[in-house]
Amino acid sequence: MDFLDVAMIGAGLSMDAFAVSISNGMVYRGLTKVRRAAMPVFFGAFQILMPVMGYYVGSLFTAWIDRYAGFLILCILGIIGGKMVWDGSHRESTEETAENLTWGMLLLQAVATSIDAFAVGIGFSAVGIALVPACSLIGVTTFLLCWIAIAIGRVFGALLEEKAQIVGGIVLIILGIKSFLA
Repeated sequence: MDFLDVAMIGAGLSMDAFAVSISNGMVYRGLTKVRRAAMPVFFGAFQILMPVMGYYVGSLFTAWIDRYAGFLILCILGIIGGKMVWDGSHRESTEETAENLTWGMLLLQAVATSIDAFAVGIGFSAVGIALVPACSLIGVTTFLLCWIAIAIGRVFGALLEEKAQIVGGIVLIILGIKSFLA
């Protein structure tokens, strides 16, 4: 497996985090620079951590991951997205939405968007890939794509204004359903 192969795997693994970052950028426009920077850091770090975990312990959990990953992602993103839709449709003002992106919610999003990377780590183990360079490339790719996605989301958030939280929640629910059906 060469550099281009791993870069394409990294881009593919980043797509869920990319979509969630767009949604977050759209909804949570008033975030501090620290929280805005934390999103790509969290998503990139978990895209590094999960393949490493898959590489070393994945064979113990392969059947469980194959069976329940889609359902777990649906639950996490469905609950977060459902809450966003509820809050967006029951709020007079969106000024306080930046405070709703808690560190715990960001952690859940990072886990939910990186579960498939665990399975990739199992594959890396099977083919004997150099783990550190591969996972580093995946993490950097995710970081950069999420940074771009936040900026895109902020532009769409400004255009959608109060509807941004509802649209962002719907995007997360759709991602959860897609993962469940895949």
